[in-house]
Amino acid sequence: MSVVLRVENLGKAYRLGVISRKVFWHDLAQRLRGDPADPKEEAELFWALREVSFDLRDGEVLGLLGRNGAGKTTLLKVISRITSPTSGEVKVRGRIASLLEVGTGFHMELTGRDNVFLNGIILGMTRGEVRRKFDEIVAFSGVEEFIDTPVKRYSVGMRVRLAFAVAAHLEPEILLIDEVLAVGDAVFQQRCLGKIGEVARSGRTVIFVSHNAASIEALCTRGLVLEHGRLAFDGTQIDAIDFYAASRAASVTDLASRTDRHGTGEIRVTAVEVRNARGATAASVHSGEDIEIALHYDRRSTAAFPRLAVQIDVATHLGAPIFTQANWLKDTIFDELPTRGTFVCRIPRLPLPAGKFHIGFRVAAEKQGKCDPLDSLEDAAELNVEGGDYFGSGKAAPTKSSVCLVDGEWRVEAIAEPAPVLTP
Repeated sequence: MSVVLRVENLGKAYRLGVISRKVFWHDLAQRLRGDPADPKEEAELFWALREVSFDLRDGEVLGLLGRNGAGKTTLLKVISRITSPTSGEVKVRGRIASLLEVGTGFHMELTGRDNVFLNGIILGMTRGEVRRKFDEIVAFSGVEEFIDTPVKRYSVGMRVRLAFAVAAHLEPEILLIDEVLAVGDAVFQQRCLGKIGEVARSGRTVIFVSHNAASIEALCTRGLVLEHGRLAFDGTQIDAIDFYAASRAASVTDLASRTDRHGTGEIRVTAVEVRNARGATAASVHSGEDIEIALHYDRRSTAAFPRLAVQIDVATHLGAPIFTQANWLKDTIFDELPTRGTFVCRIPRLPLPAGKFHIGFRVAAEKQGKCDPLDSLEDAAELNVEGGDYFGSGKAAPTKSSVCLVDGEWRVEAIAEPAPVLTP
């Protein structure tokens, strides 16, 4: 297979702060002359990408993994020529189409029909191509009934579905897809996944960004992991998923040293503790067990917090959310708040299968109609779950069957036989 995309020592930097027109032209002239960067100016730059190199061959389906802010979207924008690189270069053979921000170019006053043609042409299709695929695009979107209605009267979901339907019917040699499976409802997401799989099986080259490990594993043949703008791993998609999951687990450290938290700091969570059904600190808990998640905190302000909101988020090892619990969901009010204390959330019958999960938290206070974050942190702690008797049957759920467990009752209902027809 021949190389259709080559990325060589690619770098993309952004200057922190406000950029004036004078600074812009100065930077451009400096790059065109090939002058080295001034050390003082270099300190003001944020490198979204740094020294990224890889080749992509004809027919390869590449999964791109990385945390939010790792540089995934920036890489796709440079490859698709939406933005120019600061250093290095990208060599492309063939036509590129990108599904980065579906709906770009939609005009609210035009009908859905008009916007299909407008958006298709913006994305590089000819009018004849759009006309030939029009019925298929509209059927895929599921908005046939409203196709001649101005899109300003569409819901947000309807607009996104129509936009994705147009983009999904492009026929480029190289297709870039950035986390588009978040659009629409569950049925439409499955339709999107099926369409992406169809494109991948057609022999076209694809770069696919997603936090959905199952999608990466099913659709891709190779995986890259970006960390802080640099290429951290290049291998099979399964090995890339394992590498990414391990890097997320290893990043959980003592909360006192975490600098990636957000909030005013008036309340600071110092530690996260997981307790088992006996109330003891546990390195691991079991499916179906009553557990507690405790947030130990220091109060660093004398201000009153009459409407304090404390929230816990549990996600998969790849960051996909599973469930949220918060005091305000249960109408629990914290009247007295000691200077040092612990917020405790009890979760009955833990609905998680065996595996590793991540705990995040958010502490906020309502002030003058606004909810101001006091302290929040993703990946604050790891939740290790071992198989347990969640269903009360002595049987553990298969570990790869789902990301959560739901109880149910089964029965058989007989269908009444139709009454015989009597003939005279």
